[in-house]
Amino acid sequence: MPRMNFKLILHIMGLLLLFNGGFMLAAVLVSWYYKDGVTLQILSSSLIATISGILLMYFTRSHRRELKKREGYIIVSLGWVFISLSGTLPYFITEAIPTFTNAFFETISGYTTTGASILNDIEVMPRSILFWRSLTHWIGGMGIIVLTIAILPLLGIGGMQLFAAEAPGPNTDKLKPRIADTAKRLWLIYISYTVAQSILLWVAGMGIFDAVNHAMSTIATGGFSTKNVSLAYWNDQPVIQYITILFMFLAGTNFVLSYFSFKGRVQKVLVDTEFKWYFIFIASFTAVVALIIYFQANVRLSAIEHPMLYGEAESAFRHALFQVVSIISTTGFITADYTMWTPFLSVFFFGLFFLGGSAGSTAGGVKVMRHVIMIRNGVTEFRRTLHPNAVLPVRYNGKAISKEIVFNILGFFILYMLSFIIGSLVFGFIGLDYVTSIGASASSLANIGPAFGSLGPINNYDILPDAGKWWAAFLMLIGRLELFTVLILFTPFFWRNR
Repeated sequence: MPRMNFKLILHIMGLLLLFNGGFMLAAVLVSWYYKDGVTLQILSSSLIATISGILLMYFTRSHRRELKKREGYIIVSLGWVFISLSGTLPYFITEAIPTFTNAFFETISGYTTTGASILNDIEVMPRSILFWRSLTHWIGGMGIIVLTIAILPLLGIGGMQLFAAEAPGPNTDKLKPRIADTAKRLWLIYISYTVAQSILLWVAGMGIFDAVNHAMSTIATGGFSTKNVSLAYWNDQPVIQYITILFMFLAGTNFVLSYFSFKGRVQKVLVDTEFKWYFIFIASFTAVVALIIYFQANVRLSAIEHPMLYGEAESAFRHALFQVVSIISTTGFITADYTMWTPFLSVFFFGLFFLGGSAGSTAGGVKVMRHVIMIRNGVTEFRRTLHPNAVLPVRYNGKAISKEIVFNILGFFILYMLSFIIGSLVFGFIGLDYVTSIGASASSLANIGPAFGSLGPINNYDILPDAGKWWAAFLMLIGRLELFTVLILFTPFFWRNR
């Protein structure tokens, strides 16, 4: 077994607990302001997490300040478990979610930005608990590890290994040479988007509490709502839904491109291959769904609840655009039960579960970049068949891609589909029907939330047996951390000296 810097690992776990406890204080303030009766319980939760973190950091203060790649993978995977365990405290101590399994499921669903919930009546929850749910999305969206690496240089520890292991997507395009500067700029953009959406939703007519919660969920591409029917609650206020669509789109876009836009380098965004295909996919898929909604009467009845405001054409377009962006960005908000539209659209949306947003975004899924490269590699293989002696590299953003990257992406996709198949089989073994099993597996792995069958958009995950909830939680975790980061820990060669 290789020599591991366990003191450093535990020291960073303490730092994460400290951060988590600090974030809980925000929920304490919400509880105090709204006088929802659980202020002391949430304060207790914050103190437990904070004191645990301080003690862990204190007893491991003599660690070696050397972070290797192995430790990076362990810290990221173990870190998500630690913050999820500590994140259950507000649910558990307030008895909002009295069982540990349900509390852990809700928490890890929050941090992984999946948005799958076991709550049957969201609107009766204390406001501070609803705020904490949304805050777990917001923390997990960009990744608490990325936040932490902005602090690690102060401890004399380099953070690139953590960023490479945690950052969503197949690339880690740095904005500045130093990784800490990158993390700070990403969080500045992240916070700016959250504030902007909160203000716009509030101006559009949403209450300030609902606006802040939905902004945190949107920017994190999470999907937790303060309403039982999600964004369908505002079906008679299209402006609110269009604002949400805009920010779901932005959240599913590479945050590096947002940085370039703010710096005035818009041309760099427009020529980006992934962004172009991300936009093309959304536009073309929306057109297909909108036309089916508009021209099929039975779909129109179930989808267009308030056509009198701007007309049926607008409502059909809005519902189609909202659901397409929501699923591709893996946010998981809903305005209608898309599983009730047509069998074709049910299969169509199931296919979108495997698309995902952009690399470098808060979205889950396979990612658009990987699909584009796999398609281009497939076309290149056809050309190689006709011209076996020709040099035909796979190009992306005008540059030739190395075979190592192509093989990595192909390997990821194979592992992703294998995880989906195994995930579905386990759900089937537990006792779920076929449609529910494949829906739960695809949704958990892609961090979407709503699925199909008994776990459709108008249902929740409370129907799962405890074993099913733990299995779904595992799929959420490996999906959020891009499979390799977690699964590599289960390989024997990871623990060998060489």
